[in-house]
Order: sequence, then structure tokens, then C-alpha cells
Amino acid sequence: MVTVYVRYVLDPTKLTEFEHYGRLWLPLVARFGGQHHGYFLPSEGANNIALAFFTFESLAAYERYRQLSFAYPDCQAAFRYAEDTRCILSYERSFFRPVFS
Repeated sequence: MVTVYVRYVLDPTKLTEFEHYGRLWLPLVARFGGQHHGYFLPSEGANNIALAFFTFESLAAYERYRQLSFAYPDCQAAFRYAEDTRCILSYERSFFRPVFS
């Protein structure tokens, strides 16, 4: 099992656009076999950092999701939305082995 951690640097004037972007992806990760644990938007502290966590059964399953997402129309629309609104300035992706009960 692998949990993907994504740390976003956002344009703080476009948090509403980023929240919409996140809501687009929640069902898409599930459609490709992952479990989304949500997006976490700024509250107190830094006003331009957001996080996302989602889990796949393996790194190979995650890689399949990535490959399929580049061809799936709803995923392409979400990618375009982020580009068009420029709500995301940059992001970094890391992988973790989760421990659940």
C-alpha cells in the first residue's frame, strides 16, 4: 500500500478555485481504484499551502492511475482548470507507507 502526499503552493487569492479543483479530483481518484483522504486548505498559519493525501494498493496501481488519468477526459478537464485559473503555483509529491488500524 502507498499513500501519496502532495504539497501545493497556491496563489492565496485563488483558494476558491483550488477548492473547486480538489473537488474535481476526489471522485476521479476513486474511479481509478484509489482512496482519497481529502484536500487540506490553509486555515491558520501559511495562507498559500495546501495538502492532499490519497492511497493506492501499490505503487504499480498508482502508476496505472497516472497513465490512465492522462487520457481520461474528466482528468484532462481538471488539469486544464488548474492551468487556466493558475491557482497552483507549484507542487511536490512524496510517497509513504501508511499504518492503519
